[in-house]
Amino acid sequence: MRIGLVQLSSSDDPLANLPITVDRVCEAADQGADLILTPEVTNCVSTSRRHQQDVLVLQEHDPTLAALMEVARERQVWISIGSLGLKTADTDGRFANRSFVINHQGEIAAHYDKVHMFDVDIDAEESYRESDGYRPGENARAVRTPFATIGMAICYDLRFPHLFRDLAKAGAEILLVPAAFSPVTGAAHWEPLLRARAIENGCFVLAAAQCDEHQASRGKSRKTHGHSLAVDPWGTILADGGTDPGVTLVNLDLDAVRQTRKRLPSLSHDRPYQLRHDG
Repeated sequence: MRIGLVQLSSSDDPLANLPITVDRVCEAADQGADLILTPEVTNCVSTSRRHQQDVLVLQEHDPTLAALMEVARERQVWISIGSLGLKTADTDGRFANRSFVINHQGEIAAHYDKVHMFDVDIDAEESYRESDGYRPGENARAVRTPFATIGMAICYDLRFPHLFRDLAKAGAEILLVPAAFSPVTGAAHWEPLLRARAIENGCFVLAAAQCDEHQASRGKSRKTHGHSLAVDPWGTILADGGTDPGVTLVNLDLDAVRQTRKRLPSLSHDRPYQLRHDG
């Protein structure tokens, strides 16, 4: 199967981002991609909760979702929207960070709300409290497609290996990790964590990323790491999207999952144990 990794530098204006996103997705379709992946918060990268309240909408009204569903139907391709920032009916007013898999008929095959919230103080200049604006999801999600079974995750989920283990044991052969990774942590951890998740589970790991500096009309601007990656089940990097917006194409041989798991059948070697404290 042929994968298109779409790397974006989304601003905080969903309507301005939309034609750029559609153009990139269509570019990947024109180059023969069967499955096209976009990054986390495809529709809006913003640090201002007030601005997000003004520009984000409910799922049923989101123009990015509607447009990409139409592209999937017209081009007869599958699309993973890495995630969209969406309003919810939650009484506390928090948003959802929601990923979608759209089938070739333009229908939502599955959606996943990011479980792990990025609440960290990286350094004196960079601090995040994702849970202030977004509510965490409660369910892991694997979806069967004509190509493979796909496990869904988003960005900070990458640091929680048990989620990926559970997805692999549920049959996932491809793990998706759309992201808007910090440049600081990205430089140190992005590649080794993605390779580790692939190696541990004998899966392909595909990670479409936000990149560069994101234009902001309100609030503090953000920079993201880029380097959309495709990693095979042996941990080999098949493609790297670099640091600029664009489309990266990569071909996957799904038989590599079977071969790797036959050579290293660690998914079947898990054993129960008890943790004991001595002293």
